[in-house]
Amino acid sequence: MSRQNYQTGDSSVENLRRTLRITSLDDDDDEEDESPPNNTTNLINRMDEEDEDDEEDEEDEMAVTIGFVEKPKHDWSLLPHLFPSKAGGFPAWLDPVNLPSGSSTVCGICGDPLQFLLQVYAPLFEKKSTFHRTLFVFMCPSMKCLLQDQHEQWKRPSDNPSRSVKVYRCQLPRSNPFYSSEPPKHNGTVKPSEVKAALCSWCGTWKGCSVCGNCKTARYCSEKHQAAHWHKGHNNECRKLAIDPQNSSSSPGKIASNSIWPQFEIVDEDEPEVDTMSENGGYATALASVSHVDEGFNSLIHSFEADADKKSSATFQERVSRFPEQVIRYCWSTRAKPLWPMSSGRPSETDVPKCRYCGGPRCFELQILSKLLYYFGVKNDVNSLDWSTIVIYTCEASCDEGVVYKEEFAWVQLPSQTSATVG
Repeated sequence: MSRQNYQTGDSSVENLRRTLRITSLDDDDDEEDESPPNNTTNLINRMDEEDEDDEEDEEDEMAVTIGFVEKPKHDWSLLPHLFPSKAGGFPAWLDPVNLPSGSSTVCGICGDPLQFLLQVYAPLFEKKSTFHRTLFVFMCPSMKCLLQDQHEQWKRPSDNPSRSVKVYRCQLPRSNPFYSSEPPKHNGTVKPSEVKAALCSWCGTWKGCSVCGNCKTARYCSEKHQAAHWHKGHNNECRKLAIDPQNSSSSPGKIASNSIWPQFEIVDEDEPEVDTMSENGGYATALASVSHVDEGFNSLIHSFEADADKKSSATFQERVSRFPEQVIRYCWSTRAKPLWPMSSGRPSETDVPKCRYCGGPRCFELQILSKLLYYFGVKNDVNSLDWSTIVIYTCEASCDEGVVYKEEFAWVQLPSQTSATVG
């Protein structure tokens, strides 16, 4: 995950391959019990199966790389040629020319351009084409859109779901048109390549496909960002530039929007091995009391589901509390599983679509925790952006087919949801 992997080469492959199996509940227990409701035997069996799954998970728990944010030490620390992992600000595009465009850049629900959330440098050295590899995550800052996104994610690809969270994977071989094949020097002496796409003057994120008709200098990714820039004062700047293109009060590359999330560097370290937790992280409440089954099967089912969420939450909180400042959890392995805050609202294998480019399976790779919102200064208001976790699934083969920036799949788990939210 770290840019240090580029410097150390194959010796750090094992760090990238550290695997994760954390969730205390099996992901594939979504089948409905078809037994008559007056018979509680099947429920008891399901509870026993859960206990067996917990034991297997504890035996198979594996390490994960955790990421923290900190202010960059230098202005040049997060430039693209240093292959940074970063949150907020605007992306350090890996391929600086062939950027996503069109509908890929906007929220599928409200139509506004998406805002850059974070990127993680995650090279894979077993393939030449993935010597450099970065995951980019974007999202709409509207909580209303995120709520709708949570419904849309249950749809199958053929239903064309509209998403407010989008993920792109970009990868390059060691020999490429943009970067030296030698490890970069982290001393500020090397300047980034001048070969890059012109970006939007408002957001600094997406390609500026249109040019201001008056000054012929400012570029925009959308009409909405052009209008926002105009209302903020570009109309005055524009007149000056039209008369004298050199007479600009704006610094080169300065972004006009003040709604971009603050910029941080993501630093990572391997999570220490977790000791076997007694009673699943201290959560010892019984899932159901057999002596009370006569009170009604439905109430027992509700109790089972609620306690499953409590159990999952306790495991999540216990694990995260060991390093409460972490904002991401990373693992590259086909056996890796995320750390779910809740049992309900998790995807099954069929809910995660196949890679749209090669048709192969996707696997878990990256998890984003809501702690990031604290560092972004997002207020804890009713309508403020919030999530429990965002889980990223990527092509298991990290395929090369298709466009340069390949869209992957994000699963959003909100603070309160159930699997009944199927759209």
